[in-house]
Amino acid sequence: MTRFRSAAQHIADTIATNLETRILEGSLKPGDRLPPERELAAELGVSRPPLREAIQKLALKGLVVTRHGVGTIVTDRLEATFVDPWEDMLQGHPTLQADILEFRHMLEGQAARLAAQRATDADLQRLDAAYAALTDTYESDELIANIDRDVEFHQAIAEATHNVLIGHLTASLLRVIHGHVSGNLEYLHARPAQWRQIMAQHRAIWEAIHARDGDAAARAARAHIDFVRESMVETARAADRRESAMRRLGVEA
Repeated sequence: MTRFRSAAQHIADTIATNLETRILEGSLKPGDRLPPERELAAELGVSRPPLREAIQKLALKGLVVTRHGVGTIVTDRLEATFVDPWEDMLQGHPTLQADILEFRHMLEGQAARLAAQRATDADLQRLDAAYAALTDTYESDELIANIDRDVEFHQAIAEATHNVLIGHLTASLLRVIHGHVSGNLEYLHARPAQWRQIMAQHRAIWEAIHARDGDAAARAARAHIDFVRESMVETARAADRRESAMRRLGVEA
C-alpha cells in the first residue's frame, strides 16, 4: 500500500510540475480554463485520481481555482502579488511613474535583445500575429482595442525571451501602468504625426527581432520607451493645463 501510494504521489507531483511549467511560461495565462478533467487526463496519459490531486496541489498554492459549473481557472496570483501594492503606491505617489518607465527601458530593451536571439519559429509566428493585429487597429478609431493589441505585442516579445521572470514582470508592469498607458495613447491618437511615430517604432522592433539583430532590437525597444516617457510627460502637462484653464473658468464664472 505504501509503495502504491508513493507511486501515485509521484505521478501527481509530475502532473503538478507539468501544469506549473505551463503557467510559468505563459502557455496557461490568468483566466484560462483548464481542459475538462477527462480530456486533460487523456492528454497527459494519466488517470483522473492523480490529476485531481495535482490540481489540488496547485489550488493550495493559489495558482488555480475550481468553480462549480465553470471548471478550473488559472489565477493571476503570480502577477497580482506584485501588481496590487504597486498600483496603490502609484496612485499615491505619481512620481513613481518615472521610475517604472526607467525600469521598463532596461527590461524591454533586454527583452527585445533576447527575443531576437532566442525566438523560435512558433514565437515569431505569434509575434507576427500580434504585430498584424496591432497594425490593423492603428487604422481604426478603436482606441481600446489598440491599447489591448499594444499590450499583447509587448507581451509576445517578453515571452519570446524564454525567461519566465521577464514574461511575468512585463505582464505585471503593463498592468500597473495600464491607466497611464491608456491616457498616453489617447493623447497620441489625437496627434497623427506622433501616432505614426509609434507605428514606426513598433515596426522597427518587429523587424529587428525577425532579423535576429539583438543590438538593433534593443535600441529600437529603448527608443520606443524613451518616446513613451517623453509623451507621458507632455500628456501630464496637457492635463495640468486643462485643469488650470477649468479652474480659471470657474473663478471667472
